[in-house]
Amino acid sequence: MSALNVPNMLSLLRVFLTPLVVIFLTLKISTPVLILEKLGVEVSYGDLIAGFVFILAALTDTADGYIARKKGIVTNLGKFIDPLADKILVVAALISLVELQRLPAWIVVVIISRDFVVTGIRLVAAAEGIVIAASPMGKLKTVSQIIAISLLIFNFPGGLLAMWVAMILTVWSGMEYLIKGRNIIFDAS
Repeated sequence: MSALNVPNMLSLLRVFLTPLVVIFLTLKISTPVLILEKLGVEVSYGDLIAGFVFILAALTDTADGYIARKKGIVTNLGKFIDPLADKILVVAALISLVELQRLPAWIVVVIISRDFVVTGIRLVAAAEGIVIAASPMGKLKTVSQIIAISLLIFNFPGGLLAMWVAMILTVWSGMEYLIKGRNIIFDAS
C-alpha cells in the first residue's frame, strides 16, 4: 500500500493550505466586503479568503478520515501527518488571531498546552504498546475549535464566546486523556 494515498494527500494539502490562511489573515487586506458591511458585519476580503481557505483545510480532515475508514487505508505516514496537520492548521490560525488582537494569547497557551499534554500521554502509551484512541469529547473539542476560529477569522460577533466554549471543551477533553493515561504516566516501573 502506497503511503501517498488520497487520505494522506488530503492531510498534506491541509499543511500546504495553512500558510495561505496565515498570509490572507495577517496581510491586512483591509478592503471591506460591502455587502456584509451593510448587514452589520465588518469583514475584509483578506478575512473572507482566509476564512474560506481555513474551512476548506478543516474539511480535508473530515474527508481524509472518512476515506481512510471506508477504504481501510492506514499507513504510518497517515498516523503521523494527520494529527500533525490538524495541529499546524489550528495553531497557525490561533497565533494569527492573537497577532490581530482578536484572541487573548493566554487562551492559545491553554489550548496548545493541552495538546502537548495529550501528545505526551499518547507517546508514553505508544511506547508501552497501548493505543489511546480519540474520544468523542476530543472530536467535539476539534469541531468547537474549528467553529470558533472560523467565527474569529470572519470577525463575526460571538467569536470570542465560541472560543471560550472551545477552550472549556479543550480542557475537559485534556482531563479525560489525563484520567485515561494516569496509570501509564504514574507507573512505577
